[in-house]
Amino acid sequence: MVSQSIRERVVDRNESWGGRRRARRWEWLVRVFPDLAQMSVIDLGGDAGTWTRSPLHPKHVHVVNIDTPPAEVPDWITVDTGDACALPERIAAGRYDLVFSNSVIEHVGGHERRLRFAESVHRLAPAHWVQTPYRYFPVEPHWIAPGMQFLPVRARAVVARRWPLAHVRSADLRDALTGVLWTELLDRSQMRYYFPDSELLSERLAGLTKSLISVRKG
Repeated sequence: MVSQSIRERVVDRNESWGGRRRARRWEWLVRVFPDLAQMSVIDLGGDAGTWTRSPLHPKHVHVVNIDTPPAEVPDWITVDTGDACALPERIAAGRYDLVFSNSVIEHVGGHERRLRFAESVHRLAPAHWVQTPYRYFPVEPHWIAPGMQFLPVRARAVVARRWPLAHVRSADLRDALTGVLWTELLDRSQMRYYFPDSELLSERLAGLTKSLISVRKG
């Protein structure tokens, strides 16, 4: 499809504009945590591919996601199925150097669940890097739709159903509504509330804040 090709060229491919932005964010992570190669990292809500494609590999990465884990991963990566807001004790009891999370907290399902997510972050490691798209950036990042996040829920679902640059094609309006209800962008006050002792960094585009990153160096 032409729309999917456009999305791939704009954000999905490594050589796309979005791919270059992700590479710069990775460089920023390494600047903030220069000892990353010697660190044990738990990635809440991520995937192994993020780390296998990265230019620098931590000593060990433990990926926790609600999705089914891949069949094979490198020996320096462990992948578990689990809910980051209600971790099984065998994972919750672990200790790591760094908690990493990229574009996850806006999908966990409401304020109470975000509190549980933040508690997991604080419990698992003394340091963290938690990124989320900024609510008041003018383009909604999942659908690449200008102002979509400010519309009423049903209008957002209609846009999600029909917008050609959507990240996932919705089968019907109910499916689109499910995607919309599981996507709640956050602002600065919310991120400061969940991570009160952390530094809040702003990733900018054209002078506007595109995403927020809560950082604690331990």
